[in-house]
Amino acid sequence: MVIDLKVEVRLFATFREGREKKYFLDMPEGSRVIDLLDMLKIPAEEVSILLLNGRDGDAMRILDESDVVAVFPPVGGG
Repeated sequence: MVIDLKVEVRLFATFREGREKKYFLDMPEGSRVIDLLDMLKIPAEEVSILLLNGRDGDAMRILDESDVVAVFPPVGGG
């Protein structure tokens, strides 16, 4: 039996272009962070900062119910 997990995804800066800034996604149990990036068509190599529940995250981590994933592209400035 496949159980869906509810996960919140927050996108920042250029990742918001053509997308919502926040998503609430149903993901199959056993999904990894990289699976939700694929679903949103965000290449993992373009992610500069990935936070999982407010802490440094890993794209290969398996998602848990109610996880909050924040995704940031490289940010320039000066």
